[in-house]
Amino acid sequence: MSIGMRAVIAAGQGGPEVLRIVERPRPEPGQGQVLVRVEAAGINRPDVMQREGRYPPPPGASEVLGLELAGVVEALGPGAGRFRPGDRVMALVHSGAYAEWAVVDEAVALPVPDGLSAIEAGAIPETYFTVWSNVFERARLQAGESLLIHGGSSGIGTTAILLAKARGARVIVTVGSPEKCAACLKLGADAAIDYRREDFVAASRAATDGRGPDVILDMVGGPYIARNLDAVAVDGRIAQIAFQQGSRVTEIDFQPLLMKRVTLTGSTLRARPVALKARLADALAEHVLPLLAAGRARPSIDSVFPFDRVAEAHARMDAGRHIGKIVLSMGDAAQGSR
Repeated sequence: MSIGMRAVIAAGQGGPEVLRIVERPRPEPGQGQVLVRVEAAGINRPDVMQREGRYPPPPGASEVLGLELAGVVEALGPGAGRFRPGDRVMALVHSGAYAEWAVVDEAVALPVPDGLSAIEAGAIPETYFTVWSNVFERARLQAGESLLIHGGSSGIGTTAILLAKARGARVIVTVGSPEKCAACLKLGADAAIDYRREDFVAASRAATDGRGPDVILDMVGGPYIARNLDAVAVDGRIAQIAFQQGSRVTEIDFQPLLMKRVTLTGSTLRARPVALKARLADALAEHVLPLLAAGRARPSIDSVFPFDRVAEAHARMDAGRHIGKIVLSMGDAAQGSR
């Protein structure tokens, strides 16, 4: 007889009201996997898109929501040996993080540094893997260069601020309110642009002495696609990671792509093979874990919700007022939205 657990699924497509806490069998770790007792799970925009029916899980993946978690290793599957029962880990998963137990490919799990709470650890994998892959590997941001981050107060945005500053870059963000501008500046951004009041093309050029940002991280798309080409520096790089305002435009002038020698790149993370995610995990272990262990570049936590209030956590993300990560807690650390 299998052991049961509580887990969160979307019973249909729609708003936070479609989320349900259901009973499911506790998963068993397979080859190269570990079973983790989940303590915290980060909430991310792809979770919302899956709930809305716009981002289905990969074939064979669990219907249980959630892409990142932190917890304690409880059991090892065949061939697993990097961790031992009792080890604290944080991990990227293709689904299943919103649950009391989850199986994790040990190759994409990372040890939780001493001094890092389960809530902080649960807020790391999805955004840190994404930012490292797109900003530092694909877009090749270097110390001394400038980075423009659209959506600077989001989980991805705050992570990009923290990592880029830790690695010696100049950071500019676009956000939608004075409060969010102030929050990003407090996190370390060098300039914050309220896109409701300023033209980010002109403002980002002004913030870089007319040159334009060397790298742009964009999750907006739509009208920003052409404007990014106008804003970016000569020999600049644009990393596209989402299209919140659409992936199609009726007309775009690509002449700046040639004249400025721009590199335009894009990627998604969830469907990538475990081997590629494992390579990213190794890069984070080398370059990011030492920062976290030293108390630097730790995630900005907006709010923490208990497991039973998962719908409220999604509602906060839907409202767009959060600054940093929203985290689901399986224990007593939940405190509600700030």
